[in-house]
Amino acid sequence: MPTLAIEAHGLVKTFGENRAVDGVDLAVRAGTVYGVLGPNGAGKTTTVRMLTTLLRPDGGSARVLGHDVVDDADQVRRLIGLTGQYASVDEDLTGTENLVLQSRLVGLSRAQSKRRAAELLESFDLTEAASRPVKHFSGGMRRRIDLAASIVVTPDVLFLDEPTTGLDPRSRGQVWDIVRDLVAGGTTVLLTTQYLDEADQLADRIAVIDRGTVIAEGTSTDLKASVGRSSLHLRLADEAQCDLAERLVALTLDTTPRRTPEAGVITAPVADPDLVADLMLRLRAEGVGIDEIGVQRPSLDEVFLTLTGHAAEDDDTERTAA
Repeated sequence: MPTLAIEAHGLVKTFGENRAVDGVDLAVRAGTVYGVLGPNGAGKTTTVRMLTTLLRPDGGSARVLGHDVVDDADQVRRLIGLTGQYASVDEDLTGTENLVLQSRLVGLSRAQSKRRAAELLESFDLTEAASRPVKHFSGGMRRRIDLAASIVVTPDVLFLDEPTTGLDPRSRGQVWDIVRDLVAGGTTVLLTTQYLDEADQLADRIAVIDRGTVIAEGTSTDLKASVGRSSLHLRLADEAQCDLAERLVALTLDTTPRRTPEAGVITAPVADPDLVADLMLRLRAEGVGIDEIGVQRPSLDEVFLTLTGHAAEDDDTERTAA
């Protein structure tokens, strides 16, 4: 397997007047999770569709495991798996029937297909629902059966396009565990998401994409460090002491504190975390009661806001264009 499982150089895709993808470059190392982070409309899905041979690029080039996605499209398809945003299984079939069908389509015998379906249903905690039609599955179960169908033959590269959108926290956690297991077995995963915590949890490296362009790339730690300093989070026992606490924060940390809309909470950038110990002593000396105090690195939310100028809210530009 090449060192780079996925390479993209200057990928471009337009829909009418809209440039959905505008010169995207990617380099995904084999055996890792690579996160493509951005809101709906950023160009994530269009990029995935080009990398998986479903859309022909209008410009640039891309290779998956050394194979060009245009010239060697058939070979690329043999090596990859794709779980899109919407269910790809037949809702009128049972879980077992869906997986047997997928197994037969990739060339397994009838006996092999039944064995593989049983293995996947057990691995994805779906055995008890195996005989139920998929239309009666919960949202989390549907995503798991989708994932199971995409790895009937475990792919060298798996593309997951917003696999946990709309799922409850428990179901999201189950999908995350499945992704980790796949990577531990050697699969390379390209994961698109608009959930900042998902990228933080799973991705070895992250590309931040906005309006069709990669605007930053690196590890989660790298991206957080690019924003700058850590921040103080101070919750007071008595909101009436906020003015005094703000003065002490400003004096001790040589910074400008900010009072959040949440009652009795003050935040401030921190250049030297060691000074927080001095702050605590001053607050105690002045009789300021503390419910909670901590120093945090910038979150990916703050990174995205700093890089793009807006939060990772929905934007229907790409979806409308498509």
